[in-house]
Amino acid sequence: MSDTTDYLKYVAERSAAYLNLPADERRERRKKKREPWQVRWFGQLLPLGIRIWWTGRKKEEEPAARF
Repeated sequence: MSDTTDYLKYVAERSAAYLNLPADERRERRKKKREPWQVRWFGQLLPLGIRIWWTGRKKEEEPAARF
């Protein structure tokens, strides 16, 4: 039961802090661009390495049929 009350208290505090900000600052926070989810989850290097590998791979050509 205390987990629920702690969570509600946290949400209420965060909401109150956000609503007490000036409107200009709230607008700027919404406009600020977030980093991609891949970077947030895995850091910078892993998504970059996968992207380089994915774009650099060759599509294998099917061998020509010989009759």
